[in-house]
Amino acid sequence: MKGKNFLKVTGILMIIGGAISAIVGLIALIGTLAVSSLLTGSGLLGWMIIGSVLCLISGVAELIAGIFGVSHCEKPEKAHTCILWGCIVVGLCVLGNIFNVIGGGSVSVVSLLLGLVIPALYIYGAVQNKNTVA
Repeated sequence: MKGKNFLKVTGILMIIGGAISAIVGLIALIGTLAVSSLLTGSGLLGWMIIGSVLCLISGVAELIAGIFGVSHCEKPEKAHTCILWGCIVVGLCVLGNIFNVIGGGSVSVVSLLLGLVIPALYIYGAVQNKNTVA
């Protein structure tokens, strides 16, 4: 199977990154809620909560995608599930950068590229796995 190694290695990297991101998102959400009483009149609080929740959701989605990649790397019939989860991770990465710009930040090309490289290789591996069945 051509894409087995791509899917397995990128799946492991996504598990590591997803776990870190989920932990950071959870800490950010707890911290945001803890200081919410200090920022009650600020419109910044809403963006901070949205960003924290998005970070948490992205981390969990990346973790799930990584687990599916590692567990399904030898099952070409499950490649469509991996492709779907890879696309979800890519979409959440782009959405996170859009919210960063809306919140007053700038477009970080490096962050965007780093956030898309591993999921893109993950999707490539899943597509290669899928093509071994056809």
